[in-house]
Parts: sequence; structure tokens; C-alpha cells
Amino acid sequence: MSPIETIMRAAPVIPVLVIDEVAHARPIAEALVAGGLPVLEVTLRTASALDVIREMKQVPGAIVGAGTVLNEHALDDALAAGSEFIVSPGLTDSLAKAAIAANVPFLPGTATSSDIMRGLDLGLDRFKFFPAEANGGIPALKAIAAPFGSVRFCPTGGITAQTAADWLALDAVLCCGGSWLVQKSAAGGAPDAAAIEAAARTAAALAR
Repeated sequence: MSPIETIMRAAPVIPVLVIDEVAHARPIAEALVAGGLPVLEVTLRTASALDVIREMKQVPGAIVGAGTVLNEHALDDALAAGSEFIVSPGLTDSLAKAAIAANVPFLPGTATSSDIMRGLDLGLDRFKFFPAEANGGIPALKAIAAPFGSVRFCPTGGITAQTAADWLALDAVLCCGGSWLVQKSAAGGAPDAAAIEAAARTAAALAR
């Protein structure tokens, strides 16, 4: 089993996290891990993202990676912060080759058969399907995955607590990405750790 597949199989849902306050990083990570979701994708969409990765790395049991990695510079920054895996919204040759050279588990985004074929040419066979709902949802992924029997996916984008089980029921799906697990607190207050842990427990119990 490849390193990226090991990560994808660690839990049925990978929380996709956009965190502004570094002080919130550890409580969120602790709640998610306690709820049974150890794989944490911190998106590089905020100025604090790299520091959030460093903080979450201190939580026992957490497997912390960087999402929204767009280029080699962002890859280097993410690795320097301690990222254990890399997720990108799309697939470019330059980023893929850099990730492969760095020997880091890499989950590039795909939306079409051509994306998948380009990934296969680069030696990749585990992909994010993104944005999942906007690209046609479950029927689209079924159709796109059909010619690629050995390829597996982590659909991400628009998936909810109510629809995740339907995605996970697909043979081609190993896990899905979810942004519903951590809700923004009012006025930027501290996260509700109990609510996050409860949502994580529900997600962790989803069958694959």
C-alpha cells in the first residue's frame, strides 16, 4: 500500500480546515483526533496556515498535511512547516514532479479523464476529485472512474454530513474531504471543541 493510500484509509473523512487563529489550532486538532479523525488537511488559504500546521503537529496521533498547495514554492513552505502529506486543487507536471522528488505523499486534484491520465503518466493513481458536487456529483465520479479500475479517489467540495455516506459507498472512493466538521465561531471566538469532537465521531463511524 502506498503512503498516500495509507493516509486515505486512516479514516473515512479528512477534515478540510481553514483556520485564521493559531491559538485555535491545537484545540481543533485535539477534538478531531479524539473523535477518530486523525488526518487533518490545513489549507494554505490564511496567513497563519503554516503556523497552524506546526501547532497541530504537536498533537499526539495527528497526521497533518497541507491543502491548497498550488506550486513548488508553497510545497517547500508546507514541507518546512512539517506537512506529512500534500493536497492540491489541480494537477500540474511541475508540482507533481516536485512532490514526487520530495518523496511526500501527494493527492492532486482531478476533474476529468485527461487529468487522471496525466497523473497516471506521472506515476500517480490516488487523486482528489474536486470540486466534487460542482463537477456533477456522484454520477460524474462514477462515469469518470469507470475506465480506471485501479484508481481511487478522495472527493472533496460540497460534501456534507448528510451526503458523505453516499460518496463513501462508491467502490472508487477511499475517503472524502469535509469542511463541515469545524464551524466558524461567532465573532472569531474559541472553537466549540465538544461539538467538533461529536461531529468527528459521527464522521469516523461512516462505513466505507
